[in-house]
Amino acid sequence: MADAISHQSAPEASQHRSRISHFALAMAAETLFLMALGSATRVMNAGLACPDWPLCYGELLPRQQMNFQVFLEWFHRLTASSMGLFAIGLFGLAWWYRRSLPGWTPWATALALVLVLFQGLLGGLTVTELLRFDIVTAHLGTALLFFVTLLAIGVALMPHQGMGTAGKLPWVGLIAGFLVYLQSILGALVASRWALHQCLNDSGLCVVMHSHIAGVVPPTLAVLTLAVLAWRTPALHPTLRKLAKVASSLVVLQILLGVATFKLRLQVEPLTVSHQAIGAALLGTLVAFTVLAWRDLPTAAIDETLSPLAPAATDETFPGDRANGQPA
Repeated sequence: MADAISHQSAPEASQHRSRISHFALAMAAETLFLMALGSATRVMNAGLACPDWPLCYGELLPRQQMNFQVFLEWFHRLTASSMGLFAIGLFGLAWWYRRSLPGWTPWATALALVLVLFQGLLGGLTVTELLRFDIVTAHLGTALLFFVTLLAIGVALMPHQGMGTAGKLPWVGLIAGFLVYLQSILGALVASRWALHQCLNDSGLCVVMHSHIAGVVPPTLAVLTLAVLAWRTPALHPTLRKLAKVASSLVVLQILLGVATFKLRLQVEPLTVSHQAIGAALLGTLVAFTVLAWRDLPTAAIDETLSPLAPAATDETFPGDRANGQPA
């Protein structure tokens, strides 16, 4: 009788996981757009177009002062506010469906909620502290952490039938993602301090600029190593192989955009915005690869390395992991 009840509840549990997964991935896509919008706000010198916070000129919608710069900052705040509401909704759903989800899911959504609340606080401080560079840098760094947290939740709950051939690829993906994140923080520091303009005008900050340029090497080598290892791994899951190819393509595109941005001295705003957006997309691709590659490991390897985090009941296993020896 218990088996029959468990069997009947399995489709419903799978549906709950799918809802949380789709919700988290949709939020991640909006976060990517929000980061690109924030970059556009910065390069268009619209960061202080609304001189107060959280309102804009003391109003929810400043009709009289509205121009392109004010619209950019106002729309950026509006989109960021919606992300806060969505994060609350995601946490609420994860708590409501907790019996159908892996035990880590409510905690992960709680982390996402804390990050977006902290991000909102930093957003207010960027205005009240007049775009202080360390706050602006932390603002982007937290946004990236929120982005990858949502991606990890969404990808971890996707149906996935592992093939058990990933080997060391999860670790390579994790290292590559960490290096790309550090390089993104360096890029944010360059942008928030206008280091390129300062260096080209002999006003200093060349160390910051050169650190970002030299910092391209480690993540590039890591991503290309990941692509080569994925290509040479026999019977690798097609999704993992595709993600590795996408990551290698994005890192090449990112370097080209960086060179073009440097040569044109940040005079072409769409290039600057694209440079940051592609960097975030590269980080997201590596996170998706790492999570799926981790799920591709045989059950024995997962139990040995993550035994404290392993699901304790069949309701907390992934619906597509039957090939890894886990119960469905």
